[in-house]
Amino acid sequence: MAHLIDLTTFTDSRGNLTVIEKAIPFDIKRIFYIYGVDDSVRGGHRHHTTLQAAVCIQGKCTIYNNNGHSTAIFELDSPSKCLVLNPADWHKMYNFSPDAILMVLASTPFNAADYIYPEYE
Repeated sequence: MAHLIDLTTFTDSRGNLTVIEKAIPFDIKRIFYIYGVDDSVRGGHRHHTTLQAAVCIQGKCTIYNNNGHSTAIFELDSPSKCLVLNPADWHKMYNFSPDAILMVLASTPFNAADYIYPEYE
């Protein structure tokens, strides 16, 4: 099941520095980010093999998750929150704030054959 991890953040008078290395439970093969989203819903799929880690590095968004056994809703509203998604986690992202930037780290390069679109019944 998808789960949140808190990324280590160092704060002092100069600002914040959040560290991702060693926190992600897989080797990163692809990085992409989603921004400028209107009221659209993004995602709407799961994967055969790809693990993902999502961090809303600016603004906020909501991620709905269904792993075929249970559902959960996650609010990503801090750049120190990271949502780890397993391949079986069917997910969709929505409620993006106007300034939201959602960065996604993936365990595999893009492969269209890895996507499964129908949600679990």
